[in-house]
Amino acid sequence: MTSFLSVYIGCAIIFLVIFNFILHRRRKSKLAAADRPRTQEASMHAPVETQDREPHAPHSAEVTPAAHAEKHESGTQGTSGHHLSIILVLILGAFVALLNQTLMNVALPKMMTDLNISTNTAQWITTGYMLVNGVLIPITAYLMETFTTRKLFISAMVLFSLGTLVCALSPNFIILMGGRVIQATGAGIIMPLMTNVFLTIFPPEKRGGAMGLMGVAMIFAPAVGPTLSGYIVEHFTWRLLFWIVLPLGIVDVFLAITFLRNVGRRSFPKLDLLGIILSTIGFGGILYAFSEAGNNGWDDAAVLVTLIVGIISLILFVWRELHLDTPLLNLRVFQYKIFTFTTIVNILVTMAMFAAMILLPIYLQNIRGFTPLQSGLLLLPGALLMGVMSPITGMLFDRIGSRPLAVAGLAVTIITTWGFAHLSDATTYGWIMFLYTARMFGMSLLMMPIMTEGLNNLPRELNSHGTAMSNTMRQVAGSLGTAFLVTVMSNRTTFHIGDYANQVASSNHPFMQQLQSSSLSLAASGHVSAVQGQQTVMQLLEMKVQQLATIQGINDAFIVATLLTIVAWVLSFFIKRATPPQQNTDLKKTQTNLTTAKE
Repeated sequence: MTSFLSVYIGCAIIFLVIFNFILHRRRKSKLAAADRPRTQEASMHAPVETQDREPHAPHSAEVTPAAHAEKHESGTQGTSGHHLSIILVLILGAFVALLNQTLMNVALPKMMTDLNISTNTAQWITTGYMLVNGVLIPITAYLMETFTTRKLFISAMVLFSLGTLVCALSPNFIILMGGRVIQATGAGIIMPLMTNVFLTIFPPEKRGGAMGLMGVAMIFAPAVGPTLSGYIVEHFTWRLLFWIVLPLGIVDVFLAITFLRNVGRRSFPKLDLLGIILSTIGFGGILYAFSEAGNNGWDDAAVLVTLIVGIISLILFVWRELHLDTPLLNLRVFQYKIFTFTTIVNILVTMAMFAAMILLPIYLQNIRGFTPLQSGLLLLPGALLMGVMSPITGMLFDRIGSRPLAVAGLAVTIITTWGFAHLSDATTYGWIMFLYTARMFGMSLLMMPIMTEGLNNLPRELNSHGTAMSNTMRQVAGSLGTAFLVTVMSNRTTFHIGDYANQVASSNHPFMQQLQSSSLSLAASGHVSAVQGQQTVMQLLEMKVQQLATIQGINDAFIVATLLTIVAWVLSFFIKRATPPQQNTDLKKTQTNLTTAKE
């Protein structure tokens, strides 16, 4: 299988190189023929830069305000074509990165066996990826203002593909972990870069539909991942997961070389090395502490030390960034009320969303005994519905704003999350699928609109910092939500075990007689002593108590998630329609420039 895939990938690369060469030559000849009559006009109003050469002027590698307004007013076909190709390249990159991130969870047990590693060691395959991602995201604002779109995206995809190849060929855990770190280095750049490009090439009144398309990658890939991973792990080796992702990454690299254009303004800020160190220690320490708290508890020494060090470093980072003229991550984005408000709502929604992502697999596989493939198939209808709804929601957002969508979506999310708080050992597969699908429908109405509304409130020069901050907060919220809800589940499970034990100890005499009768029957049928029969029955009883207590713990965690969604629902009534500051003034200046240019 590996040899076949290697030959397939090699042939695919050769084909893409030839295809890219032919297409590039044809494209150059067509553009040259089309641009001869309007060379002067194109040089004045070109919407995207097609070269990676360093510009003569400091800000020439940008979508200029004049070109942006010209596109908005006239809707040129050429610009739309450029935008469509840019969108498709970026969405494919985000889809591949997010798909890779969700494939690993189901494959961990098989990887533990093949690599002969413990559960705690295996967790680093996902934890390490998440840490590198979380640490890199705050730095992306600097990267986006320093490097061109093409260079940054192509470098990110090459790094991601290289890391994927290392993982696929890894003979041991150390090399696999190195490959995951390389993967995360590339993947951490892709999402903020894509968001920033979308904000740049689309005016606020058209961003909803564009962000809805982006939501397809953000939502569809994480939900399809477990199904695909479950099937592969059951029938093939886990290394095939990386061999599936690798060709997609390579294809996107060649598509980016062919179609991607430079957009956005580069300001070439000064590198804040101390800020990078503080943010790395701060976000890395906090994310690590949240991740380990879910496994080891909040009283673990490593959790407490890393959390304290992370908080102190983050406080120093915030203080430093607020006193710099060109900060690494501009925290002044929180001066804009709608951005701040929507960020708070997004944090609550993300924490609640992780309840189903983390707790449902525990319930389905550990309690109910469903296979990874069955669990993935249960989640698939919700993923498909969310993928279909995301562009529709984006178009609705452009018309009516985020508040009606958020109110309706959170209402559905509250009802379905409350439904998950009443699971039992007899809840049917179909009912769980219905609840999850309905919950995903509610989520599809609110995730992207809320984030887009907040980013629309920012001026153009803060777009890169807003996207970096939004993605950072979502990463932290996801880690915090996971740790918090797993802690709630664990603590409440322990409580319910004690509660069930007290019920058994204080139960009536007929129950104890039935238990003794079962012990004697088991001893007689199994040809063992009465004592051994009683021990076996007690073990079965303990297993049943553990199962029921875990279900109750999961239900309690979903109750907490329901409370989070209720708070978010109340706050959603106060979300206002955002307009970038001085948008009208800038548009008038742009139109004046266009009139002067035409005259």
